[in-house]
Amino acid sequence: MTMEIALITLAVMILLGLPIFMSLVIAATAALSFGDIGLPLSLIHNSLFEGINIFTLLAIPCFVVAGALMEYGNITQQIINVAKMLVGRMYGGLGITTILACTFFAAISGSGPGTVAAVGTIMVPAMVRSGYSRDYAAAACSSGGTIGIMIPPSNPMIIYAILGNLSVTAMFTAGFIPGALVAVSMMTTAYIIARRKGFKGDENTPEFNLRTFCKTCGKSTFALMTPVIILGSIYSGYATPVEASVVAIMYSLFVGFVVNRSLKPRHIYLALIEGVMTCGAVLIIVGASTLFGKILTYEQAPQKLAELIFQLTSNPTVVLLLIVAVLYMLGMFMETLSTLIILVPVLLPVIIQLGIDPIHFGIILVLTNETALLTPPLGVNIFVSSRIAGISVERNAVAVLPYVGTLTLCVLLIVFFPGIATWLPKFLGYGV
Repeated sequence: MTMEIALITLAVMILLGLPIFMSLVIAATAALSFGDIGLPLSLIHNSLFEGINIFTLLAIPCFVVAGALMEYGNITQQIINVAKMLVGRMYGGLGITTILACTFFAAISGSGPGTVAAVGTIMVPAMVRSGYSRDYAAAACSSGGTIGIMIPPSNPMIIYAILGNLSVTAMFTAGFIPGALVAVSMMTTAYIIARRKGFKGDENTPEFNLRTFCKTCGKSTFALMTPVIILGSIYSGYATPVEASVVAIMYSLFVGFVVNRSLKPRHIYLALIEGVMTCGAVLIIVGASTLFGKILTYEQAPQKLAELIFQLTSNPTVVLLLIVAVLYMLGMFMETLSTLIILVPVLLPVIIQLGIDPIHFGIILVLTNETALLTPPLGVNIFVSSRIAGISVERNAVAVLPYVGTLTLCVLLIVFFPGIATWLPKFLGYGV
């Protein structure tokens, strides 16, 4: 009876439009008050504190602050300049440059909407000035921004690792090959669309010349070294993900003030505000999810779900496809963090019982949530890029459909070929 009260109350609260953290707390309180679970109400404040008292969570606001500082410190522009030299003159060159720049920036920020905002404010106006349609510009930008949650460091990967008691470094390592697959697939899609619509490359970009390219890379050395320093400190063992996020902040301050001389004191304030807002949203939801998760655990929800699934099928691939279908539907109405926090405690025990590698499942979960960033009514990337491009969300939602199809193909590839996600972490000794 307790679990039924909790789930029904949660569904009602979400349908009423309450924030997810409030819905979780109200559902848990209703279950404790009216259910037959027999637990004290003191569980509420104890669980809320336990949920936020997790050291690894500090990495998220620090990476957000670092990403903002790098945007203000002109590092984003330097990354775009290098990407533009590589692919700028191709059909859809500026669209491909946008996706390539998003891939580089993703190795700094870890946030999908943050990547869209940082790269889109520069690249969308440039595409429009070069004769690209606003629809194409907005779609390329919002789709490229989805890579932000797949390429390490990734905020959703950190949350998944915490919830699943897994290695954050293992999840980061597993994201490289799928992230590269998604980036190449996105760039190919942008090229095909541009070729069909006749969107040529940027004629102002000089033809590729190795000497000029090397000079540009030389001028942008500190910007290009950013992901190397951040991720290298993690994989070399010199820093944990939390320590690496602090290294990212210190490095961005050094490059912004000393090298590029673009940072101003007010930029630090704005970056800190962005980090605090993100941290506040994350902590309050994680705390509420810890409380709700305890009730589900006491009620043996994962075991009951496992029994239900096993009655339908015991084929791991079929189970993963069913979960992907559910995630696609949920992604239209729930943001990434909420989906992870509600589903991981329930689904992960079932996944392990089926013999599926939790790292493999985590990559599928994150990649499926990439698609959710592009599917209205809650496609966050679409809202950000629509505002930048000055078009309606409806127009943008239609324009991103080819990219949604591309992402779906990538999801299916990883479902049927787990090695795409698990080979690298196992090769480096991070496998579960």
